[in-house]
Amino acid sequence: MKSIKKVLLGLLVIFVIIQFVQPVRNENGQVMPNDISKILATPVQVQGILKKACYDCHSNNTNYPWYAYIQPMHWLLNDHIQSGKKDLNFDEFGNYTPRRQRNKLRAIENSLNDGSMPLFSYTLIHRNAILSEAEKLLIINWVKQSKDSLDKKKF
Repeated sequence: MKSIKKVLLGLLVIFVIIQFVQPVRNENGQVMPNDISKILATPVQVQGILKKACYDCHSNNTNYPWYAYIQPMHWLLNDHIQSGKKDLNFDEFGNYTPRRQRNKLRAIENSLNDGSMPLFSYTLIHRNAILSEAEKLLIINWVKQSKDSLDKKKF
């Protein structure tokens, strides 16, 4: 019984210590000059949908939930956010080549059509990120128009 108490006490001490190891937060609070809304004509309604369902993982500004302030949850979230930004970062969209921009738009459309985005694990906690069929259609139509506008810029 004493060994179990020692192990539990040791785990508690480790848990308290890791609370002081906080990674840098993904927060800047600004709309960046290379943000997708500065590069492509983005209606306010589309921008609102992107912010509520996509920007936490796919931008340089995450709205952290309360549990993100407890380790090791923040480490897990931070890893997930870095992975999302690597795939697509709306704040850096203007830095992408025109070809990559078109590919990212196509990926957005495909993700909405196949239901892979927003992630199920994200929508479990962020219920407002669940997109209605009308919201999905709005984004898909915007993506198609945006791809067309990028194609016209090419020539």
